[in-house]
Amino acid sequence: MTPSRPSRLTRAAGRPTRAALGAAVAAVLVATLAGCGDSGDLRAAGATPTAVGPTKLWPEVPPASTPALDYGEADTETVKGITAPGDDIHRVDPVAVVRAEVAAHPDEYTGPHAMYAQTVDQLTYCGKKGAQGRRCPILQAYYRDLTGDGKDDLVLGIRFPKGQLGVRVYTFTHHKLVQVMGTSDSVVSVELAGRDVIIRSPSTLPGYEFRTVWTWDPHQHAMLATRDEILRVGTAPPTTAIPTLSPSASAS
Repeated sequence: MTPSRPSRLTRAAGRPTRAALGAAVAAVLVATLAGCGDSGDLRAAGATPTAVGPTKLWPEVPPASTPALDYGEADTETVKGITAPGDDIHRVDPVAVVRAEVAAHPDEYTGPHAMYAQTVDQLTYCGKKGAQGRRCPILQAYYRDLTGDGKDDLVLGIRFPKGQLGVRVYTFTHHKLVQVMGTSDSVVSVELAGRDVIIRSPSTLPGYEFRTVWTWDPHQHAMLATRDEILRVGTAPPTTAIPTLSPSASAS
């Protein structure tokens, strides 16, 4: 139900800042003005570096015959007992969806060693107003067509103990509500960008964070972690605060 974090292997180079770009443009302008009155003849730009292709390491090692770990493995589940007229996901009760998840996974939520027993207790505050209502662990629901079928899908955030946030995506398939993405992690932010779900998580390495991009895969019929990066974000230690879903996401 909750896939483990894939290996963090991809590094991404930082983009130039506006100040750096402005300095570069200014340098080009100065060089252009200084060249006024030039004859315009072609000049050599110096030696061109030789292109270096990839070098295969340890060619004597035979290709693996078994898959490595579970990276990219689809993890979907039909939500029992949840329907909506016309498969309109806007008419699905998020609290009922989470309660169905609780019922389907008693070891995680209600068993003697349940990790999320506190979350189950907090479900009693859902639907109430004021301070009690704010203790409900289910965050605001967001809607976006993530599967590309022209219909909105449901994105839910669930607060878990120890600063964890569960992120779930649901869609209707053959008149059944199906969870097509389920992950839990310490989270800096969650964003919807186009048809991607982007989750930024703190790193134990100060000044860096993880960014995982989840994208719909029509072959697996699930949201897969298609890009997993470690990014330089500054020098301050990472935060473990759990925010709400990004306001930049479009809610219906």
